[in-house]
Amino acid sequence: MMTCSVQMLTKTAGSGQRTAVPFVIARSEATKQSQVLDESRLPRPYYVRPRNDNAKRYTLNADSGFTLTEVIVVIVIVSLFAMLLQMNLLGLLRKNTFKAQAEELVSTMQAAASAAAQSDRRYELIIDLTEQNYLLREITSPDLSELLEEEIIVNNDFSDNCQVAYVLFDDGDYTNEGRAKFRAGHSGWQYGGKIVLLDRNEKAYSVVVNRLNRIITLKKGDVGFLVPKAQDEVPF
Repeated sequence: MMTCSVQMLTKTAGSGQRTAVPFVIARSEATKQSQVLDESRLPRPYYVRPRNDNAKRYTLNADSGFTLTEVIVVIVIVSLFAMLLQMNLLGLLRKNTFKAQAEELVSTMQAAASAAAQSDRRYELIIDLTEQNYLLREITSPDLSELLEEEIIVNNDFSDNCQVAYVLFDDGDYTNEGRAKFRAGHSGWQYGGKIVLLDRNEKAYSVVVNRLNRIITLKKGDVGFLVPKAQDEVPF
């Protein structure tokens, strides 16, 4: 227990003088402890610190950092970009393969035959064996030798994986250089025949054009087909 002494002034009887009398005030230790601020029991967000005006003030920001939703969204976006890039690369690789180029040629010719059969339009597929490319155009001019830029519908190049060896028409006309032309109208193909393609290993495939039923087929090997005979070759 702690004590505190103070002096009190008392008046002596019969005289006008005052004398100092010590007076002791006791203060218990418990009272002192109760008056001390117990900082450890205060909630941490409201912890009282000595004020320092020169010190930097920091505040808690509940929005700082990335949430789980934001991380998931970023991962999904990155995955989509990676998927699109992979699809473009795979599409480019497929386009350069022999099968893809041969099937694209067949689809182009089949589309031309179908469009001509359903209308009065005429189409022409020009295969350039020297330049190793082909184009499909819609014939709009009476002069078939005139090729207009606005007539071109498809213009593709062959690659080292797919080369044109030669073209044989069903009337016996053969060419392995220059240009070979297949024309399609409302009644079908003007001439049938086959387009012989070679892959990288020089394995032959034939694109067969049937002018009777307008069907274009891709077959393995240098296949034969029925060639109309001349009049003097048909016995009666």
